[in-house]
Amino acid sequence: MKQLLHTPEGVRDICNVECGKKLSLEGRLHKVIQLYGYHDIQTPTFEYFDVFRKEIGTIPSRELYKFFDKEGNTLVLRPDITPSIARAAATLFGDEVLPIRLCYTGNTFVNHSSYQGRLRENTQMGAELIGADTVEADAEMLAMVVDCLTTVGLRDFQVSVGNVDFFQSLIEDAALDQEAQMRVRELIGNRNYFGVEEYLDSIQVRRSAREALAGLGDLFGGPEVLVKARNMAPNSKAIMAVRRLEQIYDILKLYGAEQYVSFDLSMCGTYGYYTGIIFRGYTFGTGDAIVKGGRYDHLLEKFGKASPSIGFALVIDELMNALTRQHVRISYARKNTLILYDKGMERPAIELSREFREKFKNTELLQKDPARTLEEYKRYGKDYYAGSLIYIQADREILMVNLATGEEKVIGKNEQEL
Repeated sequence: MKQLLHTPEGVRDICNVECGKKLSLEGRLHKVIQLYGYHDIQTPTFEYFDVFRKEIGTIPSRELYKFFDKEGNTLVLRPDITPSIARAAATLFGDEVLPIRLCYTGNTFVNHSSYQGRLRENTQMGAELIGADTVEADAEMLAMVVDCLTTVGLRDFQVSVGNVDFFQSLIEDAALDQEAQMRVRELIGNRNYFGVEEYLDSIQVRRSAREALAGLGDLFGGPEVLVKARNMAPNSKAIMAVRRLEQIYDILKLYGAEQYVSFDLSMCGTYGYYTGIIFRGYTFGTGDAIVKGGRYDHLLEKFGKASPSIGFALVIDELMNALTRQHVRISYARKNTLILYDKGMERPAIELSREFREKFKNTELLQKDPARTLEEYKRYGKDYYAGSLIYIQADREILMVNLATGEEKVIGKNEQEL
């Protein structure tokens, strides 16, 4: 028996109705982003390794899919689209001084080594605002995220916002070396604040700095946590970081998006290129964030253009999982007309299909197998989102079936109506 081929671990096939719903979801999200004035860009699926090297601040090298071209250059499948956009923007818009708004849809590839069941190929849709370092730009990004999620029917979600500068100011105040910083980031990432205090005590960090880092677990919630954060701020850098979040929140009120935004001052950023505000969107029914984003004011410099920037990526696969598990209907408007015909009725069937397609009606042709019943074809039509079935019979009678209601109508061979 011939062995059937299957997909590698971490990737999967998406087809038929599921694929249609995914494309429909992407279309609705894309429309929202376009409403904010963003222009499409496509970057290559693979790039030179240097675009994602350690200094860029993206994922660890061991989690990249690497291969070589004929000249021996190391290439990688993109694990993250933002560095690709940064490279392209620095190259294509090097002389532009006004803000550039770019949006994209594409797949990313991460060779996870420790996550059972997590996809290694994900579709992301994102937006990047390049050349703007204002509070208004930050707020626009967050408002657009909220608009995207509410437009597709999500209601029970929160966008958690932090500021890398606040977190970094606490790290600097504690005077931690590189190894200690990595350990503290790991503990805080796991929300093990007892472990943070215990570890800092073991390396003899002074009490005030120790308590500030261990107290990050209390800095999660509504705008009231910003008052606590301001009182904990060890220096002017931290105070400015909190002030920035307060200003962003005030502008979000103008957008009517503040109810979906909360604050988490313990956020330190998955990617090393984040420099200011960072945010993640969460909802139930999925194991990871459905939105990831933040400010990266120095990333474009690594490709030759000094330009402050901010962006976000919607993880389409995670968003679909959440919508499905929350029983939120994903709009899928495509309705085929299924033309079924008996052998010998090819001419009228094809003529009718051409007429329908000229009117931009999706039309599927099927010759009826005498061994199969009409009920099987009706069921097939329903399964694949056909709205109606037209059966052209050998005696030239036509049966019209509304697959949604089950209503049927027979048109005689002498009648001209369809």
